[in-house]
Amino acid sequence: MAWSLDNPDGNVETKKATVSPAAEDYGQEAIEAIRAGKVIAVPTDTLYGFACDACSAEAVNRIYEIKGRKHTSPLAICVGDVHDIKHYAVTDHLPHGLLDCLLPGPVTLVLRRGESSILEKSLNPGLESIGVRVPDCNFIRVIARGSRSALALTSANLSGQPSSIDIKDFENLWEHCAYVYDGGILPAGRAGSTVVDLTKLGKYKILRPGSAKEETVAILERHSLLEDGTGD
Repeated sequence: MAWSLDNPDGNVETKKATVSPAAEDYGQEAIEAIRAGKVIAVPTDTLYGFACDACSAEAVNRIYEIKGRKHTSPLAICVGDVHDIKHYAVTDHLPHGLLDCLLPGPVTLVLRRGESSILEKSLNPGLESIGVRVPDCNFIRVIARGSRSALALTSANLSGQPSSIDIKDFENLWEHCAYVYDGGILPAGRAGSTVVDLTKLGKYKILRPGSAKEETVAILERHSLLEDGTGD
């Protein structure tokens, strides 16, 4: 499906985006936009992000175009609930209860996709792993649940530019979104989520400190995971 039903030839849309509060009253509208293959801008528990259906190759491509991002840079996904992760990534090697201690929260878990993942192969082609988020933010979780898919999620900014904690930070990109949802100024700062690689049995590796490194490491070590000191 094309990125915009109003723009079937796929050209960049120039109309002004609709800005609405990030409130549940607007959840169904956002869900329908995601199902229609459009890109929306939403708050999370860390930064503002662009989101679309992770199983729509055309919608994912629109996010790369909007950000001016290289297609070799992978996108993370967002799901509505912790129990959804197993549909998209391998979790059976993780200690019991670990996921529920880490999530929802400002953490991106890098996990193996595995053969059973229902993610489209066109998302991050060639990569055997996927970054997964369950933000501690009710609005985006409502959207993810209602879309009945995973959301591709990345920061709402031009690639290489500062991350956005206010919708005004990326006002120059509003016109490329079907909707922009305003959750006010986000308090977590611009560090983004803490990214941790959990692909190896019994090991963890912090790939980006982000906003919750200390708390994340404490939880990982409480579940007897050891830091992976290898350079690969």
